[in-house]
Amino acid sequence: MNKKLLKLEIDLDFVLIAITAPLRDYRVAYLINKHLRFNFVRINDHEVQIYPTSAEPVPFAMFNDFWEASETDFYLIANRGTDGMLIPEMREADYFLMIKNYIDDYDLAEIINGLNRIPEIVAAIKIDPKRIKSKENLLF
Repeated sequence: MNKKLLKLEIDLDFVLIAITAPLRDYRVAYLINKHLRFNFVRINDHEVQIYPTSAEPVPFAMFNDFWEASETDFYLIANRGTDGMLIPEMREADYFLMIKNYIDDYDLAEIINGLNRIPEIVAAIKIDPKRIKSKENLLF
């Protein structure tokens, strides 16, 4: 009898920017709003079951902005929660800026350059989500 193997691949249709900043989540959102003219608003926490034996999911602070012209969603997500990390293999990243839907290369470069110009932000770099081992924690 022939056996067939079904391989499921997660569709990661977003751009991810890792941000290192030793600040509280609301302060990072405020600085991005001020310097880059975003309008991040706090929304419900992103809850992830990061420990298989635990019954409680771990909450991670999350902010959202939506550009109506291009129908692009922006999410600022904390990498550090109350009891763990969202993406443990990226310990140096404090936050992730997730861009869902379309963004052209020029706008993306402007956002990354703008983030790096904010004095309180140490670094902001584009990350390939396919290379992250715990990428399923970013799905919502």
